[in-house]
Amino acid sequence: MAFIFMLTRNDRTVEEAEAHVDVALAAGVAHVGFKDVGLPEARLRGLRDRIKAAGATCYLEVVSEDRESEIASARAAARIGVDVLLGGTRATEVVPAIAGSGLRYMPFPGRVEGIPSVLHGPAEAIVASAAELAALDGVHGLDLLAWRFSGDVEALIARVAGVTDKPVVVAGSVVRPAQIAALRSAGAWGFTIGTAALDGVFPAQAPGLEGQLAAIRAAEAAAGFPAGGLPGLSYE
Repeated sequence: MAFIFMLTRNDRTVEEAEAHVDVALAAGVAHVGFKDVGLPEARLRGLRDRIKAAGATCYLEVVSEDRESEIASARAAARIGVDVLLGGTRATEVVPAIAGSGLRYMPFPGRVEGIPSVLHGPAEAIVASAAELAALDGVHGLDLLAWRFSGDVEALIARVAGVTDKPVVVAGSVVRPAQIAALRSAGAWGFTIGTAALDGVFPAQAPGLEGQLAAIRAAEAAAGFPAGGLPGLSYE
């Protein structure tokens, strides 16, 4: 499905990631990710092994702000062996750094700064950035921090989705079913949720992480996301 569960809080992989990933995989979550900060690489590799052993797709999202750290994080994603590299802003440098790795790559369009990351406008610049990135060979989609933008979020998603046939994932600050419905209506192919699920913020009928994941997946289905996940991002 199009829901990517992130083992993260405030843009860092959480200490309890192993326990959380086991809950998610047991619940049937098919897309699971983590950030490149918060845990050592050896533990991230262990998370990757758990995710892949369950037949799920593994994502790493880059939150590094400087060039050297971003390139190092991209190379780490290749070493760890994740399926999809999310985030980062230096696509023209990351693409050659991960060439031959088999990674699918979905960078952030627009100007992204800070941890937690914030997307800065104006909207026209974000849309132009999205079009430029999507046209690059080696870029397989976009990771849009839509609800980290202070303007008209739904209009921004629609405009970004309208400049490319490649999948757009909406990341960050998705905390309600209405947002999932809105991003789907606007043309997004997927979304990430981490902190909201781990902190019990998403409206749910049952307690705990199991209840959160069930509620998110129900909202995903109600929004009309197709089974099978993101186009071009499935793995055997």
